[in-house]
Formats: sequence, structure tokens, C-alpha cells
Amino acid sequence: MRRYRASGGELDVDVTYRSFLLAPDTPEDFEGTSAEFLADRKGMPLAQVQQMQAQITQLAAAEGLEYHLDTAVHTVTIPAHQVLHLAAAHGKQLEMVERMFRAHFTEGVHVAKPDQLADLAADVGLDREEVLAALADGRYLDAVEQDFAKARAYGISGVPFFVVDDRYGISGAQDPDVIAGALARATADRADAPAARA
Repeated sequence: MRRYRASGGELDVDVTYRSFLLAPDTPEDFEGTSAEFLADRKGMPLAQVQQMQAQITQLAAAEGLEYHLDTAVHTVTIPAHQVLHLAAAHGKQLEMVERMFRAHFTEGVHVAKPDQLADLAADVGLDREEVLAALADGRYLDAVEQDFAKARAYGISGVPFFVVDDRYGISGAQDPDVIAGALARATADRADAPAARA
């Protein structure tokens, strides 16, 4: 459960993170920086990508976040998504998401390596050996693939993307009041549903 503030007050909301791949062709061990990967993939000058990352770092700092994109390890995130599903099964997904973001954006951790992911999971109270076993046998791969399929069905092509109550989609970084408005509409829809059936 998370609490969101908007101009209309506070809302308690159940948040579930779903799996999505921005760059499915990313290798597990990319030899180079994230800026080099993006420059090559997008066909942009490296200096331009580095400037964009510097701006993102400044925006993050304004929100109290510490980013070191120059040392972030660019890698495929399917193993990380599997761990997030395991964490959700134990009621620890939000803690795992926060730990994983800090590991990737701030600490330069390789979030496709089982040992590294197991260490991060242990940091939030998950069993390290269970994480290693789950990654070895792929027990959450189907759940990850189902999330990918759902994103395709919704027509999602980028992040962030918010789906409220499986009814309202919100694309991109938005003012909190936009998200609060969608939550309010979903809440009203639920309240009206019994009356509509009566």
C-alpha cells in the first residue's frame, strides 16, 4: 500500500509493478556504458546522449534521488523481473523495487547476475537461496511473459505507464493530480457499479 498526495488530499493505493522491456535486444553483458548503448541504438551522437543523462541526473537530484548513470550497468532485466515477481509473492515487491532501483541507478550493480540479485533480495528480507533457486528453475518466467503480453495488448510502448483498475491508462511522467484524477474516477466507478446492477 502506498499513499499519494494530490491537491484533493491523500489516497491509499495498492501498487503492483509489472514487467516491461524497453530494449529486448539488450545483451546480458554489454561492453560499454549505458550512454554508448543508447547512442548506438537510437543513432544519436554520444555527446547528446550524455547531455540527456546529465539532465536526468539533475532532475533526479531535485527529487532527492542520487543517480550515477555513467556507472550504471546496461543489461537485460529479465532476471530482475523474475525476482520482483518472487518478492511480490512474499509481499515485498515495493521494497524490492526500491532496492533494485538504488542498486542500478546509484550503486552500479549488475542486475542480471543471480548472485547480485540474491544479495539485493536478502537486503529486503527475502531468502537468498530461494532467489537463486527461482532464477535457476525459471519458476517466474511465465509471469514475466504474461506481463509482457498484457503490455502489448494495452499498446504500451514506453515507461512509465500507469494502468488504474484495468480501465484507465496514463502514459509518461505526469503531474500527481493527473494520476489522482484517474484514481478518483476508478473509485467513483466502483461505487457506481452496484447501483448500476440494482
